[in-house]
Amino acid sequence: MNNANIIPLRNVVKEDDVSLRSQVEHCLSIYFEKLDGDKTANLFELVMGQTEHALLSGVLRYTQGNRSKAAEYLGISRGTLRKKLREHQLDN
Repeated sequence: MNNANIIPLRNVVKEDDVSLRSQVEHCLSIYFEKLDGDKTANLFELVMGQTEHALLSGVLRYTQGNRSKAAEYLGISRGTLRKKLREHQLDN
């Protein structure tokens, strides 16, 4: 990838990051409204698990199931990807 492509890509990622962050905050506010004062536990685990599942699934779909490419795009090793796919029952 040449440097001319890096700057526009960074701008897209930055814009999407703000959008993703606002969507997560919106979903959390709805979640807390539905709690209606009830307590919750393991919220971090719940949100991160759902987010990680969607990320893994989306990247695999984008790479048409190519796990080597998916691991590269995610910046993790193939072994770590295999482990995470098993955890999320996406290893079929």
